[in-house]
Amino acid sequence: MTAREARGHGARHVLTRTVPGILTVALLAAPFVAAWQYDAHRRSVSAQAPAPAGGALPGVRPAAARHTAAPVVLAYHDVTPDSDSRYAVTPEQLDAHLGALRAAGYRALSSAEFTRYLTTGRAPAPRTVYLTFDDGTRGLWAYADPILAKHRMRAATYLITGMVGTRRPYYLTWAEIGRLAASGRWDFQAHTHDGHRRAAVDAAGRRGSVLANRLWLPEKERLETPGEYRDRVGRDLDRAARAFAAHSLPAPRLFAYPFSETGRASNLPGGGTPVLERLLRERFTATLTNTAARPLPAGARAAATGQVQRLGMVADTTPEALLREVRDRTSLAPGDAPEPLREPGHWTFPDGQRGALGAVTGLGSARRTYVSAAHRPFATADWGTYRVTARADGLGAAGTSVSVQVGYGSRHPGTLTVSGRGLRFVQRPDGGPPEVAVRELAPAVERELTLRVTPRSVRITVDGTTLDVARPEGVPVALMSGGIALGVRNEDPQRAWPRFTSLRISP
Repeated sequence: MTAREARGHGARHVLTRTVPGILTVALLAAPFVAAWQYDAHRRSVSAQAPAPAGGALPGVRPAAARHTAAPVVLAYHDVTPDSDSRYAVTPEQLDAHLGALRAAGYRALSSAEFTRYLTTGRAPAPRTVYLTFDDGTRGLWAYADPILAKHRMRAATYLITGMVGTRRPYYLTWAEIGRLAASGRWDFQAHTHDGHRRAAVDAAGRRGSVLANRLWLPEKERLETPGEYRDRVGRDLDRAARAFAAHSLPAPRLFAYPFSETGRASNLPGGGTPVLERLLRERFTATLTNTAARPLPAGARAAATGQVQRLGMVADTTPEALLREVRDRTSLAPGDAPEPLREPGHWTFPDGQRGALGAVTGLGSARRTYVSAAHRPFATADWGTYRVTARADGLGAAGTSVSVQVGYGSRHPGTLTVSGRGLRFVQRPDGGPPEVAVRELAPAVERELTLRVTPRSVRITVDGTTLDVARPEGVPVALMSGGIALGVRNEDPQRAWPRFTSLRISP
């Protein structure tokens, strides 16, 4: 063998021994490389798009501020230029929304300012909003942040901490969250760790919120016990808090319910609301939801309940609609709208009859024997002391009556019903039978009635007859607060309906 052949043979021999070694090292290193790539992906920071160049909504001027109103809470989700979801808004929409709010004189609060309002009742400006964005999507960094900077506003992101850095590019990374926090425009609150999903909640496979329900355990062929449910949900909430701490974020003080499912449809014995609320109250100052059994705008009633209702923003919410709904939810003082019947656009209809106000005032008809209408239930939710004066006619026939409910939307409303022959006042203490006060009146077709409402009593005067009714004892004032609703009853719709001919509200 020549020297050259020997060198070639040696090289082949070394290669033969080296290739398997290289392959072995590569195979052993593959998981570490994948983990490094995954970690880098989680830590990545995507590019930001410049804010749209649009201007403010034409003709919008700051509203006159007679007093400092409660903040209105807005709920957004994703911000992206290309989504089919009704819960995503485009950058242009968000820019138009914030431009309209700014032109109308609204300032955006931080979570600390909002929480301080709930605990003290003091807001830093006459007109404020609290901007919330659920889930923690990448669109907040890529699109929403430059828009907030343009309008000099602040916002809060409610994070699903277990999803941070996953399903890229949908969710934010921790690095992007760090950049948002450093901007001073954003803070972060809780939206569970791994609880923003649905799973089987019975043997038939019906799915429900994992936060609000006991889960079906197929391997054990049973539901979680109440104790197992409490332990699982408690662990999830605590894992979210630990994730905040691990990434140097302040501990969350507010919590947003996934899917706005608060536990009313829970499969826990007796309903899950008390159990879930207890778990949340142990950890947070208040919770946020887009749906509630009664109006819960930010204010005394919401603070006493521990839950605040938000106004949801969707893909077809125009700036005009946003301002209209925000103004409807901006709190009023008694006397700010002294003649509510002159504001037909500011009434809601609990029974779903859009024409109910016409029937209440005699300008329309109804298909039922009873219809009702409530005046600005969000803006009046924290009314505790006010006077209602009204006139009604058409009360001559049997089966006809008018009613005024005070404390509307609270847990303890009081309802005055007046007919051609008498009056009846009903209020319901918590957990007890209704309290009823009745007085006979001289027969009349027309009535003039006044209700003077305070946290301790309601003084009722109908055509000179006065009745004083004490409010339920031991109930926080905030849980009895609320505005008014009107009702009319006619058990024979072939006859003319009774009606309210005037209505006035004063401090």
